[in-house]
Amino acid sequence: MTPTQRHRVLALTPYARLLSVWQTLGIHTDHRCVRGPDTGMAMVRGRMGGSGNAFNLGEMTVTRASVVLEDGSLGHGWVAGRNKPQAELIALIDACARQQAWARRIDSELVEPLAEALEEERQQASQAAAATRVDFFTMVRGE
Repeated sequence: MTPTQRHRVLALTPYARLLSVWQTLGIHTDHRCVRGPDTGMAMVRGRMGGSGNAFNLGEMTVTRASVVLEDGSLGHGWVAGRNKPQAELIALIDACARQQAWARRIDSELVEPLAEALEEERQQASQAAAATRVDFFTMVRGE
């Protein structure tokens, strides 16, 4: 799993679930924050039709953090909103995932189950929306 895919899953997972699954792994290491956690704004860009010209859609609140482990491994975390503990936890997971000893375990026991849960929730929301779908049609008068 790439770091980008890992960050996406960690940022989209609710904090309580992320913390719970992380604690079951039993990876304990000392770390210290080298930046943040800080809350700020980020510009969100969009594209007309998904592939057209880019435009600034607006700003959103983002929280970021960077941590360093005892051995010098650096990790970064970003999350939408103001959840500072989640940004720090994501940075810690990122730093630990840079360790050869933990990387495979973090991906297989933490990130993959969380990704599957997110996909299942997405499918359920899609099915719920599809159940309310209305097909419109135009009737032509017979004159």
